[in-house]
Amino acid sequence: MPRLPFPTGPRPAPRMGGARPPAPSGQAKQFESLRASLLFCPKCQTATPARERLLLVLPTGSLYEYLCAHCGTSTGSKTDQAQSEVRLITP
Repeated sequence: MPRLPFPTGPRPAPRMGGARPPAPSGQAKQFESLRASLLFCPKCQTATPARERLLLVLPTGSLYEYLCAHCGTSTGSKTDQAQSEVRLITP
């Protein structure tokens, strides 16, 4: 008699992923801002280390440009949302 892969009787129902417990407050903040480490460079034709350069500070956030660490070609950009109130100092 061939052996069945499951014991006779009803198969167990597959477990569905339930709701995750809330993350501790310190852990939730670690993913608010990501920094690219490797980006594809069209000039080098490979993924290369990226340098982040601040371009503009805007009221809505800061604009950054990513540059190839080997040839200096622009490989991308990102805008960070303003984390705190920006204050302008005038003479």
